[in-house]
Amino acid sequence: MALVLFNTFTRKKEEFIPLEPPYVRMYNCGPTVYDTFHIGNARNFVVVDVIRRYLMYKGYKVKFVQNITDIDDKIIARAQQEGASTEEIARRYTEYYFKYINLLGIMPADENPRATEFIPQMIEFVQKLVQKNSAYVVDGDVFFRIKSYPHYGELSGKKLDDLKKGARVDVDPRKEDPLDFALWKSAKPGEPYWESPWGKGRPGWHIECSVMSMAHLGETLDIHSGGIDLIFPHHENERAQSESLTNKQFVRYWLHNGFLNIESQKMSKSLGNILTIDSILEQYDPEVVRYFLISAHYRHPLDYSQTNLREAKSAWQRLVDSTITTDEIIRLLLKDGSIRESDIAQMNETIEQRLSTFRSQFEQAMDDDFNTAEAIAALFNIVGEINTLRENINQQLKNGHSPEPGKVSYLSALNKLLKELIGVLGFRLPEKPTLSSELTDNLIRILVDIRQKARQQKLFEFADMIRSRLNELGIVLEDHPQGTIWKFKQ
Repeated sequence: MALVLFNTFTRKKEEFIPLEPPYVRMYNCGPTVYDTFHIGNARNFVVVDVIRRYLMYKGYKVKFVQNITDIDDKIIARAQQEGASTEEIARRYTEYYFKYINLLGIMPADENPRATEFIPQMIEFVQKLVQKNSAYVVDGDVFFRIKSYPHYGELSGKKLDDLKKGARVDVDPRKEDPLDFALWKSAKPGEPYWESPWGKGRPGWHIECSVMSMAHLGETLDIHSGGIDLIFPHHENERAQSESLTNKQFVRYWLHNGFLNIESQKMSKSLGNILTIDSILEQYDPEVVRYFLISAHYRHPLDYSQTNLREAKSAWQRLVDSTITTDEIIRLLLKDGSIRESDIAQMNETIEQRLSTFRSQFEQAMDDDFNTAEAIAALFNIVGEINTLRENINQQLKNGHSPEPGKVSYLSALNKLLKELIGVLGFRLPEKPTLSSELTDNLIRILVDIRQKARQQKLFEFADMIRSRLNELGIVLEDHPQGTIWKFKQ
């Protein structure tokens, strides 16, 4: 099955064919670093990371660029509010951004251009638009001339007449058209500025992304992504100014993720329900948050609630337990001689076909516009098969029989496939529990042995006390026919 994705511009699913296969030029709008980012922002960052990882899994060579907007009205306002410099505000929240995307398991971008590093290129870009009569200068400000670009509104599906009537359009009597937007803003007293042909000023928000994306990826991008709230006006304006300059298609595929609501309400400062990523990670493991953020299709709305997070935690734990418990069972089988390494390595045609079926289920889901919800369901199909196989092997051991090598081989291969596909979605499985020292390891093993003796002597209350006390210390015991294993709580 070919990879298809929903293109916001055409409003339909299309087969993904990059401009120069296998190379993919991918750009995502990054943070404006004036504050901590919230769970809605995190959804975009995680979704795009999964898309990037899956493209790489499919064999594409992806160059991924995500900007840092480090000069903007909001940054200036925050700096004035705190009596700090814009550089200090931008540096503080840029560090915050990198810290928390790392915690969420997001791969670093190939490039993270800062807007302030590209001011000369932005000035040159604006100059060319003025020369082409696509922009005009008024009192040190430069505005893009909407009427010079006949395709305005096509990306968002908005009609110009409706937009002009809209209450949200700021009316500036100096503009030729109320929809014309700022490419360059003249500096107000006390604001940071750069020298330009039009006087002291700074770039508008929209021009920043056009310049930074083209600088690193060229004049035509394969994929441009962002939250659905950026379609208009940000991406509409990016497209207009970029294509006006180059006379080329700016983006081949536009991807936008849906909103994230809080307890079925839109997240907004007025409602006081903005949830920052740091506050959420104080309550939940990063892998649980990541699981939640891709538990629905990226284009669909997602509702944050304690119930949904608890469900995500439980589901993630089932995946983790499946891999760790399987690892331990195979380790015990090897240790007691029930199976050999060479037995596990043997694969027959039937096993290969079954593995291929499970992999295909996962890939078919992801090839259909990165349907992570269905891809996760495919992972749990593997978990179900693993559980059935483990029960069968345990029953054989309970009956005093050595497990069939083919079944153990299949179990091992399923576990390996599950780990691989979990990794494709960007999850980081905890390393197999390790202890701080050999002494601690031995002490726990002694307690496990004492508990086993107590059970044999029908001292069940004493045995239960050992299990309970270890559990309080974060150590879980699991009894299997071939022995007791322990692991740390997740």
